[in-house]
Amino acid sequence: MNAAVNPMEPAESPARKRGQYLTFLLGTEVFAVEILRIREIIEYGNGNITEVPTMPEFILGVVNLRGAVVPIVDLAARFGKKRCEPGRKTCILILEIEANAEKQYLGIVVDSVSTVVKIPSEEIVAPPSFGANIRPEFISGMGKVNGKLAIILNVNSVLSVDEIATLAEVGDAEVAAEGAA
Repeated sequence: MNAAVNPMEPAESPARKRGQYLTFLLGTEVFAVEILRIREIIEYGNGNITEVPTMPEFILGVVNLRGAVVPIVDLAARFGKKRCEPGRKTCILILEIEANAEKQYLGIVVDSVSTVVKIPSEEIVAPPSFGANIRPEFISGMGKVNGKLAIILNVNSVLSVDEIATLAEVGDAEVAAEGAA
């Protein structure tokens, strides 16, 4: 089997070579993100999210993280599902992504963090072309974790700063149009 290769990331990135991923739950589905993308994990209640008007439904707002303003994305809403219902295990994962050759930080809300696992590249397969309820560009591959398949996220696609900015501009235009009517 061929390992899934994400054109946005080097095929032999350090995390991919080591196969280290942080797994987490979103509903009943298991997801994974390369461990080197994780900058911090914060409890949802400690995030002090400030709402920002006219943002897309999946952007909950921003947090101040040691002087940096970090957008927070509800990952379930980003995937077209209903917004996350915060529970006692709900966390915000602060991720580092690449946007226009710059590092950006974004947070994603997840139901719970599981564990760090090793998924060798030979255990990662391309996502199916059918049946997935997530846009295919959001998935880097599928990896076996404890007998189950984990969806390995393509964080540069899921959390595209350009796409989020475009959606925010559309929201601003809609609000302006409503005000003019």
